[in-house]
Amino acid sequence: MAFSNPNRFKKWLLEHTLLFVSIVRWVILSTITGLLVGASASLFIKTLDLAVKIQEHIEYYFLLLPLGLFFSTWIISRFAKDAEGHGTEKVIEAIHKKNGKIKPEVVPVKLIATVITIMSGGSVGKEGPSAQIGAGVASSIAELLKFSPEDRRKLVICGISGGFAAVFGAPIAGAIFGVEVLYIGNMVYDVLLPSFISGLISYKTALWMGITHIYNPITFLQGFTMVMFLKVLIMGIVAGIVASIFIETLKFSEFIASKIKGNRLQKALVAGLVLVGLTFLTGKRYLSLGMEDIYASLAGEKIPFLSPFLKIIFTSITLSFGGSGGIVTPIFYVGATFGNIFSNILYIPASVGAAIGMMALLSGATNTPIASTVMAIEIFGPSIAPLVAIANVISFLMTGHRSVYPSQILGMKKSESIHVRTGVVLEEAQDFRVKWSKSCIFVRLFLYFARRFGKK
Repeated sequence: MAFSNPNRFKKWLLEHTLLFVSIVRWVILSTITGLLVGASASLFIKTLDLAVKIQEHIEYYFLLLPLGLFFSTWIISRFAKDAEGHGTEKVIEAIHKKNGKIKPEVVPVKLIATVITIMSGGSVGKEGPSAQIGAGVASSIAELLKFSPEDRRKLVICGISGGFAAVFGAPIAGAIFGVEVLYIGNMVYDVLLPSFISGLISYKTALWMGITHIYNPITFLQGFTMVMFLKVLIMGIVAGIVASIFIETLKFSEFIASKIKGNRLQKALVAGLVLVGLTFLTGKRYLSLGMEDIYASLAGEKIPFLSPFLKIIFTSITLSFGGSGGIVTPIFYVGATFGNIFSNILYIPASVGAAIGMMALLSGATNTPIASTVMAIEIFGPSIAPLVAIANVISFLMTGHRSVYPSQILGMKKSESIHVRTGVVLEEAQDFRVKWSKSCIFVRLFLYFARRFGKK
């Protein structure tokens, strides 16, 4: 027996005492973090809601886009450069490269810059700023309490989870997102408990402060058949390709922005004018959050065929030329509209297709298949969970070794036939070579006939 040896009993007692103290410590810390992050995120959401209500009373609000991008760029450049972009990416970068240290001024600057961007019509989301605000609050708490770099990282991850949970009303998915988004193929299990507590407390705080969330239960009555399995498999493959297109379009837009002559403020003005011109050509539906089209897609209404791709263009221009905001809401828009449209080809109910597309695109674009699946259950109910789970994993694999968050660390190869560096950030792992095997013979045949056909 373990207790027959006095020394072994002492070690057992010491081990469990330390574990108990650690659990109590992190329960207290994550609860405080959840309260503060939930309150901060709710303040941001309420401010944003007020701005959107004002926007609704201005018919040609999008004419303010050049000024909106200009002032958003100026505020960030002047007061907090780390507040640029779509939020979550900067937090991931801070965790990997700065031990989670985020300057306090990022919180108010990110809030103001995002509200300006969305109010003027910039195509961005609200989850990135919420995650960055949450992470900034958590980093400030860690700095105040003189935490070690490792503990600061843990608390900042709790801030991500809390911000995500507060804005989307998905506490479990928010917690898992915080520990899954840092590494592709790995999860940070030592932060699981505080992340869950922070996400749940933040979510409850947001509810207490009057924040409402999407809850759209979908009942799928057809059952899980082989035909439905094949349809979902196809949807997952196409969702992964669409996610990859989104990522590459965003990168291309950033490349164009880097090549255009002029300073950041001048580029922001030009991009604003381009978006104004595009709006006159396509309409206002691709501006700001685009929640109306997301709800319409989930309700099974007919959506214009080019909607997903036009939203990608509007979002890429906005984020690459000075706009501040998140990228998950645009991902939801693209996924929901794509799923709605593609469901007609596969003869799937449009609402079911929109829900699957919405979550599959999130999984592929952010490399978070588990959080995306859990989020589907929290938002749409358990009925379509098996379908969403399959589509999410396939989309995750099909997107390849790329992400809307290039600071993610690659912890796995998505195929043994692709030799790519692991253990480095995605920016450093882009060069890969194909490692042919017998399992890839069909790929060889495809490339052979493609070359023959091309010569003809």
